[in-house]
Amino acid sequence: MAACMLRVSGLKVAYGGIQAVKGVSFEVFEGELVSLIGANGAGKTTTLKAVTGTQAVADGTIEYLGRSIKGQGAWDMVRQGLVMVPEGRGTFTRMTITENLQMGAFVRNDNEIDADIDKVFELFPRLKERRAQLAGTMSGGEQQMLAMGRALMARPKVLLLDEPSMGLSPIMVDKIFEVVNDIHKRGTTVLLVEQNASRALGLANRGYVMDSGEITMSGEAKALLNDPKVRAAYLGE
Repeated sequence: MAACMLRVSGLKVAYGGIQAVKGVSFEVFEGELVSLIGANGAGKTTTLKAVTGTQAVADGTIEYLGRSIKGQGAWDMVRQGLVMVPEGRGTFTRMTITENLQMGAFVRNDNEIDADIDKVFELFPRLKERRAQLAGTMSGGEQQMLAMGRALMARPKVLLLDEPSMGLSPIMVDKIFEVVNDIHKRGTTVLLVEQNASRALGLANRGYVMDSGEITMSGEAKALLNDPKVRAAYLGE
């Protein structure tokens, strides 16, 4: 049986008196692509922030590779191979594409960084064409590519993607999901948070449905994709 890479149990997060995440539990096993879907405001991003140490946790446990990581900083997570591409991309706008990728390898001290930059350019040929361009002058889709490439430079064991298709053109959405699938097939475990339920579940092995801070459904991705409740709520049927 595959090892459990990430286990979240009874997670609660509050903003002041507002309970944003209400006892959420989920697991991600080695080699899986797991999708966490839900409408805007469901608590998906807050959950990822709590997992990666950028949001305080009110209660619950977070285990990575069998050890508690609750209370650790985001930099600690990256060093251990738990890497997130945040909603909104978060590129270093005054740095070039190449410099952004080098920053993604900041926690590394090996001699294979340049080779990994070349691998990112294989995934995203458009980044290679514009390697000397400032990130802030790129389109939203190009910045999303760069944010994903930068995360890969940390050699993640588990890659967390927060709404990677948000605000992108249909053509760019196709490209982003194509690359997510490619990353997964190359062996990286992925937790994909998405509002685009159809595309996310179409790629995933398993899925969780989040609503108003709670997990309301879970199961095999294909089963969820064909579930009438999911189709009615998230696919407009």
